[in-house]
Amino acid sequence: MIKIISDSSTLYSVAGGQANNVDISPLIVTINDKSYMEYEEINSAEFIELINKGYVPKSSQPSIGGVVELQNKYEDDEIINISMADGLSGTYNSACMAKNMDRNPDRIEVINSKTLCGPHRYLVDLAVKLAEDGLSKSEIINEVNKLIETSKSFLIPKDFDFLVRGGRISSLAGKVGSMISLVPVMTLSNDGKSMMKFTAKRTYKKAIKKIIDHLAEAGVNSEYKFYISHGCNIDLAKEAENIIRGLVENVDLEIKELGPAFITQGGPSCLAIQVIKKYK
Repeated sequence: MIKIISDSSTLYSVAGGQANNVDISPLIVTINDKSYMEYEEINSAEFIELINKGYVPKSSQPSIGGVVELQNKYEDDEIINISMADGLSGTYNSACMAKNMDRNPDRIEVINSKTLCGPHRYLVDLAVKLAEDGLSKSEIINEVNKLIETSKSFLIPKDFDFLVRGGRISSLAGKVGSMISLVPVMTLSNDGKSMMKFTAKRTYKKAIKKIIDHLAEAGVNSEYKFYISHGCNIDLAKEAENIIRGLVENVDLEIKELGPAFITQGGPSCLAIQVIKKYK
């Protein structure tokens, strides 16, 4: 058999993953000098409550021991571990180290998804479906790798301070941005290793329209899946949905809530807009 494993960048809890035939290693968040496995020991609303009390959060990759434990559940199976983007986290490297600790590492393939959140989940769910359809490990890897290159991600943070703490922008740029009330948009680099500035607009509507215009120029259409993920601000996500539905004909779109690990980077009320080409 072929088993699919991943991490909570997919926005799956352990139980949510199991319900969809995926084994999940939770990312770790630390706040108020205490560490938690996201979704398992703390949810997004509880996490934001601590942030609002003034505590500064940090995030880190799943433990190598936890990944090894997942591998050991399926000692006689082939395993595909689809990891969140290498460079944004040590998760991919941890997965590679766990693979090399296995008694038969050749049975395990670690894939760098070069993405996170919505498109990451899409790739994982697709791998599960292809495995259930009887495709071989190499065939599944080939199909997943083809779609990885079609993913694009944008982040609209609500608070510049989280970008500054995460090293995404300088403290001076953060102060200037806050003073002039711009809506900044970050984008994931093509290699998936870093976030970089995409644009800054006066309003959310203009920021989202700029994203959609860019995607249209890149050939993104109804053959792509759209995801809006939010840091516990469903009203803002719904506003973005209405704008996108007015701009993209026959759009296939889902709204998801971000987990604590990504709220650490984008801050409460941040918004991620992502796309990935659908499997045919």
